[in-house]
Amino acid sequence: MMDEYRKGWALRYLREAKAELEAARKMPYMAPSLTLEAIRKARNAIYYSLGEPVFIELLLREESVIEKAKNDPILMLLVEIDQMVQELVQMEEVDGDTIMKQANTLIQIATDIVETLTQEKVGLTGNGGTSALTTVKETAEGTKLEHG
Repeated sequence: MMDEYRKGWALRYLREAKAELEAARKMPYMAPSLTLEAIRKARNAIYYSLGEPVFIELLLREESVIEKAKNDPILMLLVEIDQMVQELVQMEEVDGDTIMKQANTLIQIATDIVETLTQEKVGLTGNGGTSALTTVKETAEGTKLEHG
């Protein structure tokens, strides 16, 4: 069971991630920075849903995490999300369509995780009818998230 503190932060970060992505769609001139912020907030929502974010970040920084992740679908998902965020943050030129699609996918995944673990619904924006549960299931079966 999740405590109220982590639940509150997970829901807040998810709502903010959705709002940032929606703002990015409405203001193309600010889209790159808003989209990156949406991605970071979606990642944070996932972290708060699963545990203490600081500990999750420390775990993901360990040298042996890739080896451990091969046998743990949740850890593999976290590793892939972290890698995607790092790649997007370090890109010099950002392709708006690609980053928006990746942000949308990550927010869908975060929505499924947060709503499942908190047992609360958060309003959906721009999910395009695609279930993030399918994405999570494919990831758990060894399929990689799109890294662009």
